[in-house]
Amino acid sequence: MIVNTETIEEFLARHSGDVEEAVRRAAAQEIMPRWRSLAAHEIDQKSGPHDLVTDADRNAELYLTEALGALLPGTVVVGEEAVHADPATYDAIQQAAPVWIVDPVDGTRQFVRGETGFCTLVALVRQGVVLASWTYAPALDQFAVAIRGGGARLDGEPLNSGTPEPGRDLRVATSHPDYTTDEQKRALLGLWTDGVAPRACGSAGLEYLAVARGESDAVAFSWEAAWDHAAGLLLVEEAGGAHLTLTGEPFRVTGGNALPFTAARDAETAGRIRELLVRGAV
Repeated sequence: MIVNTETIEEFLARHSGDVEEAVRRAAAQEIMPRWRSLAAHEIDQKSGPHDLVTDADRNAELYLTEALGALLPGTVVVGEEAVHADPATYDAIQQAAPVWIVDPVDGTRQFVRGETGFCTLVALVRQGVVLASWTYAPALDQFAVAIRGGGARLDGEPLNSGTPEPGRDLRVATSHPDYTTDEQKRALLGLWTDGVAPRACGSAGLEYLAVARGESDAVAFSWEAAWDHAAGLLLVEEAGGAHLTLTGEPFRVTGGNALPFTAARDAETAGRIRELLVRGAV
């Protein structure tokens, strides 16, 4: 049976902590034992040498698929690795049923290198609206939760993205031009201007967390895979930030966005970054 919106709201009020616990257990059981201990046969390439997958990704997604489906019957799980195996799985995001969107290890390259900059991302979405999200960086021992209309918290403390300090260059994490189309590359190069300090992004989930914390001012990304963005976009929104595509509309997790897009600490900064992207695209 498909649950209704009221039931989901009640579920979040009662069981957000249970989702957090499932994410923590997936990391403890399937991810962290392999961190800095991966064997060569536990690492594979998907589309190329920069697109890696490990046994930690696969097994953590399987764990979460079972655990999240059991927590909220009637939901569907759309995970990065399941979609890689069967792209049609992604279509569930467009359907009426509530969907869990899962990235078991966001920042797989960092994970493979034994660095700390990776996280697990989970978002609960219905009809294109992100209702809640969970971002867990196990190597950093940081856990952020956002509930639509209920704010965002990091390790239990409220998150407030604030506004950039006047007179300082905007710190912007951005897609690397090598991984974009020529048109998107031109747009992103619009950020290489006075008053902006762009840098290559790491884990998307942790970049969104940095914006929500006010440590970074904005992100500018050129791809729209929902597992990379759903959790972080709600985190930024609930911390006081905003996100815009090239056409000035908010980013849609269901797709069809004008790319690149930005998410920023406040609406004014989001508008400024969008203007630079539009100027670069011309």
